[in-house]
Amino acid sequence: MTSQDSIINKTVVFVKKTLANVEGGHDWFHTERVYKNALLIAKKESVDLFIVSLGALLHDIADSKFHNGDDTIGPKIAKTFLSGIGVDSSVINHVVNIIENISFNSSLSVNNKTETFKSTELDVIQDADRLDAIGAIGIARCFNYGGFKNRLLYNPEIKPNLTMSKAEYKASTAPTINHFYEKLLLLKDKMNTQTGQQIALERHNYMLGFLEQFYNEWQGVK
Repeated sequence: MTSQDSIINKTVVFVKKTLANVEGGHDWFHTERVYKNALLIAKKESVDLFIVSLGALLHDIADSKFHNGDDTIGPKIAKTFLSGIGVDSSVINHVVNIIENISFNSSLSVNNKTETFKSTELDVIQDADRLDAIGAIGIARCFNYGGFKNRLLYNPEIKPNLTMSKAEYKASTAPTINHFYEKLLLLKDKMNTQTGQQIALERHNYMLGFLEQFYNEWQGVK
């Protein structure tokens, strides 16, 4: 076993323990799926697999949604952990930058500015994370989180807000169905890699079929 393998194994143990009691859509199994998809996408990209592995495993170590919207906690936890097991500072900095810039809300404007850090490793992990937000699992995660926050399933009188700022997005309490239009259906066109785009198209179409069925059932058509 190489030193990198040992670090990855220690990271897996740390993430499993840290995420043991979090909401089901952001638990270890979500991280594991993102990790596996990141490695799959990375096969066709020129990337540092060690950074991809660590970034994927630590990308949701402290999602701001569960920490009063604080985006700084996750990067701090990751940096402290990686420093403690002797990871090189350049790798740590790259992983921290990935965590700080991976989320959908990082692409939304803050005082008319958006995040500027880019790397191929971030592209790969971001695609893997976004893939887990769409398709069948994406639908399941969406409603699981909506239930966790005690949100309405749907209210025809509350229309999706398609022009939200980062602050508005993070503060939103809209019905779960609105989230499809405010985020999930937008992800297909935000994929960075060709592999991500190919997988996203199938999952996007699955969500469209789900929404059609949902509205038919809501209206008593089927």
